[in-house]
Amino acid sequence: MTTVFDIAIIGAGFAGLIAAQDLKQAGYSVIVLEKSRGVGGRCATRRVSDICVDHGVRYLAATGEHTQNLIKQLTATNVLELWTDKIYGFKENQLQSLQPQSCYIAPSGMNSVGKELAVGLDIWFNRRVQRLTPTENKTWYLSLETTHPTATEKPQEVEAKAVILAIPAPQALLLLESLTAELPANFVEQVRSVEYDPCITAMAGYPENELTLKNFPEKAITFPEDEILAWVGLDSSKRLNPQHPVLVIQSSAKFAEYYLDTTDLQPVGELLLKSVSDSLSLGNAEWMQVHRWRYAFCRKSLSVSCLTTTIPSPLVCCGDWCGGNDNIETALMSGNAAVKFFQD
Repeated sequence: MTTVFDIAIIGAGFAGLIAAQDLKQAGYSVIVLEKSRGVGGRCATRRVSDICVDHGVRYLAATGEHTQNLIKQLTATNVLELWTDKIYGFKENQLQSLQPQSCYIAPSGMNSVGKELAVGLDIWFNRRVQRLTPTENKTWYLSLETTHPTATEKPQEVEAKAVILAIPAPQALLLLESLTAELPANFVEQVRSVEYDPCITAMAGYPENELTLKNFPEKAITFPEDEILAWVGLDSSKRLNPQHPVLVIQSSAKFAEYYLDTTDLQPVGELLLKSVSDSLSLGNAEWMQVHRWRYAFCRKSLSVSCLTTTIPSPLVCCGDWCGGNDNIETALMSGNAAVKFFQD
């Protein structure tokens, strides 16, 4: 017999984790369903041999009340520490100091933030929701598929009295389109209206003599006028006693849009490395890995902090696409708004 949860949350990014913790503390039975093997969404860290590299969220900055509170909480528990308060822009072929901003990082990898937010939660990893079906009992039936061959220990279905979709809007749309006739007018169209910018990230390791403070004197550089590059960070400067310099290079949206569906991303990564080398006079990398983010930054969001309905059964959409264009702050705010829907 299928266990009926009070709330099923699809997605273990910031919005989903914040909502799950608050709802659990309020006494609800909550299950989190995550298609990948980890938490934190784009706050991601990859291991390359014995090195960890942040290839998603670059750092956390206090851009509003919610990020300020999160940074305060995680610095108190030694998950986060100050990385730099200086960001430089590469303009007119030279580095220019930008407005100071305190940037916080996790020395053990930015995915530590998601892990901290997930403590104590019931999360089923490697589970993709295939279909949402309303039942005669005013609940939701969720059909699941495994995304990893070893993920067979959990059931393949979930029933819940309410569902929170805490995933990018295009992914939510895939689950909602078949429910258009049963949901309120314009509900699905609002989700469809959301737009994202992609990003392609290259991670590259350099020998010590090829990348020094002489040719990369700062920890983070933005490229506001570049058609290829958006940001370059000296990721190894986040680590305790790094053995070799490691750069993380994030592309512009225009560049990523052009190469997003390329099968082999290695040549695309080489283009990013060449652009960085040309701008900053760097040598050759010893190794490189590439990752594509299809939904990196929300370009066109909804004006509401979360999208809600009780028809045909309680359903909430939340995330960085609800209520603003500041990815982390908006995601945290939206997760809190989703909780309030159940408390009002």
